[in-house]
Amino acid sequence: MAREYLYKGYTMDELKALSQDELKALFPSRLRRSMKRGWTEDQEKFIKQIQDNPDKVVRTHCRDMIILPELIGRKIAVHNGKEFVYITVEPEMIGHLLGEYALTRKNVKHSAAGIGATRSTKFISVK
Repeated sequence: MAREYLYKGYTMDELKALSQDELKALFPSRLRRSMKRGWTEDQEKFIKQIQDNPDKVVRTHCRDMIILPELIGRKIAVHNGKEFVYITVEPEMIGHLLGEYALTRKNVKHSAAGIGATRSTKFISVK
């Protein structure tokens, strides 16, 4: 049997029933202050798109959007500066930002050294 996820002692149904102010009190200070200042125009537009299109994948550039309980189970495409990265929002992501899950840098993977780079290939002709 799978264990139900709790966020600071609240189940998912209880979190979805909370108002914005009650939810704000559960978040860490940085997110609490961000919510206190109010949503930006982009964030309001994103929330409206989420509410209007419950089954559609929503594409956004809004990397600083806080993951709220109403986003659980949704598929969201977040822009990483080059392309859109598809994210399925899970309960463990509550209280984080969308941008944390759309990485902007790739790991560097070097290949083998080229001709002339090592002593053994120093005198091999390039032609």
